[in-house]
Amino acid sequence: MTKETQLKKDFDKKDFNPGASSLKIVCWYFTSMFFFRSGLIPFSSVLVFILRIFGAKIGKDVRIKPFIYIHYPWKLTIGDYSWLAECRIENLAEVNIGKNACVSQQAMLLTGNHNYKTTGFDLITKPIVLEDGVWIGAKATVCPGVIAKSHAVLAVGSVATTNLEAYSIYQGNPASKVKDRVID
Repeated sequence: MTKETQLKKDFDKKDFNPGASSLKIVCWYFTSMFFFRSGLIPFSSVLVFILRIFGAKIGKDVRIKPFIYIHYPWKLTIGDYSWLAECRIENLAEVNIGKNACVSQQAMLLTGNHNYKTTGFDLITKPIVLEDGVWIGAKATVCPGVIAKSHAVLAVGSVATTNLEAYSIYQGNPASKVKDRVID
């Protein structure tokens, strides 16, 4: 086997399980394009209803803003009173968002990456957990496998590559703790 054939074989590995049939994935793609990413439907209650139809587990009084991108709604759980702005959720693995959490404009939750140590750049997926009261700032990025503990804050434009401690504010790339979060 030539090196080129081996590279192609490694790259074509299909170990990833999207968690749904091809038909469901195609239906979600067009639903997402038409109702979510287009901004055509500005009503949170309608967007929440559609996400539930596709298998998302969503609590009460959750706000979903138009122009949001959610890769696989059946791998998404959102607690009561949470707010998701025009963000990007690349949930190739489970994303669990607690109660009273906020994911701000253009924030990104990434559950997948590639293994640069292999010739086929094998896909690596790890879940993300945002516990109750977590706030992910605008244009911030949460990397695969990160757990943001209760009421942690990831500041605007920051990148969380490791877990965030409870009641702490993180900033920078990579994000580091800058101070405690005090709630009145």
